[in-house]
Amino acid sequence: MSVISIGQAAVLGVVEGVTEFLPVSSTGHLKITEGLMGIPVDDAAVVGFTAVIQVGAIAAVLVYFFKDIVRIVSAWGRGLTDKEERYHHDYKFAWWVIYATLPIVVVGLAAKPLVEGPLASLWVVAGSLIVGSGVMWAADQMGRHKRGEDDTTFKDAMLVGCSQILALLFPGFSRSGATMSTALILDLDRVAATRLSFFLGIPALTGAGLYELKDAIGTGVGAAPLVVGTAVSFIVAYASIAWLLKFVARHSFNAFVVYRVVVGLLLLALLGTGALNA
Repeated sequence: MSVISIGQAAVLGVVEGVTEFLPVSSTGHLKITEGLMGIPVDDAAVVGFTAVIQVGAIAAVLVYFFKDIVRIVSAWGRGLTDKEERYHHDYKFAWWVIYATLPIVVVGLAAKPLVEGPLASLWVVAGSLIVGSGVMWAADQMGRHKRGEDDTTFKDAMLVGCSQILALLFPGFSRSGATMSTALILDLDRVAATRLSFFLGIPALTGAGLYELKDAIGTGVGAAPLVVGTAVSFIVAYASIAWLLKFVARHSFNAFVVYRVVVGLLLLALLGTGALNA
């Protein structure tokens, strides 16, 4: 019998789709939702399930940015055989995404027992939500927002890629929040920071989902909940991406900062009173 029902899978799919690319921590919100529904947040099958339904959100990125991805991949393919193409920014950018993904892959494999064990605690989520909010606010204030997407460099990609490790080790910090904050500190504008976060998330999150698939299916989650959660995640994430890009073009990240602090404090209160099991 599946540890997650189809109805619970649909709810978690909505949460994943809404929060995966917003800088509010999808992992944190999933763990909070799982806790409220009585699902064990540190169960290997549950951890695997949350990683797999992320693939639905990543699929939404692939569809939304299909033309950009085709352009970048095509430039990379041409550059493998044509030296002249190697001076093209898209060719370089494709390699940067590959290189920038390696650090989180290495740390993810090495720290898997910690990520699925002690660091899966809701106490960690609450603290990371609040601390990450401070980092995001500071980054938005410090950044000069003067560089666009075409101005990104190898250094930018590597630093932003490495920042994903913060979200891996401290669920609640937010992968989007960490990457966007780092990009802002590097003076990228908000739209460029957001798009870079999307592109860097594609290989990291897809790889995590495929890697965890065996755990999700083999240790207690049925195929039907996985399909439902992933499908719902895709639909909701597509709408979330479109909204976020419009929002950051005109607004700061302050609304997300306030929201994260409120959720973090509320979570601490629920855990402190025993209303929610860590």
